Amino acid sequence: MALQAYVEAQVFGVLLVFARLGTALMFLPAFGEAQIPARVRLSFALVLGLALYPATPVPAADPGGLAATLGMLAAEVTVGLWIGLTARVLQAALEFAGYQIGQIAGLANALAPGLGSFQGSTMVANLLLTGGIAAIFVTDTHQVMIRALLYSYQVFPVGRLILADMAAQIVKAADASFYIGATIAAPFLVMGTILNLGLALANRMMPSLPVFFVAGSVLIGAALLVLAVAMPEMLHGFLLRFADWFGTFTL
Repeated sequence: MALQAYVEAQVFGVLLVFARLGTALMFLPAFGEAQIPARVRLSFALVLGLALYPATPVPAADPGGLAATLGMLAAEVTVGLWIGLTARVLQAALEFAGYQIGQIAGLANALAPGLGSFQGSTMVANLLLTGGIAAIFVTDTHQVMIRALLYSYQVFPVGRLILADMAAQIVKAADASFYIGATIAAPFLVMGTILNLGLALANRMMPSLPVFFVAGSVLIGAALLVLAVAMPEMLHGFLLRFADWFGTFTL
């Protein structure tokens, strides 16, 4: 093989790896947050692609023709986009749980800038998202994510797409995200039910009690106490399901 053809084949192989990894890292939780500049994410994706390229089964060969080249690149970008967006859907479980907790605790109007988005968010949802991102790095789950990107070549070979299965899996991810969010917020649902029932009985026994003023303070204080106690287990439960998905890409 001539030197020029060999170099062109190697460059095309790196480009294919970068197309999948770069697209995924632009959307993956922790790596693809809006607070990280796009140039930094792309630079990291390029370095990661160069590092992982020898371990991938990407063929170092010219596909032969512009149409074939664009087709393979489009397939790799689609796979990377699917991985990143599905992981982002799973991460939305924390935001959903935060909204539910804020609604129960009377903190639904305590707004803060949304993490990773341009829309507003509640302080509880922002706290859970920030804690989830920190937990990803503290527990080395980010290494699981990088290893899963390398493993994705066994699930999705280069140039092949299974669009029907990918669509079904992202729908299952949305369903699992709601389930995880509801599971995380379950202690607060129980707490809210018990406290509201107790306040209702107290209002029946003492009609002159300003129950709305008392209820707000009690619910906020109790919710913050439960959040301080339960937050480690909440994040642990989320990370287990999150890491399991990266191990198989199925739910």
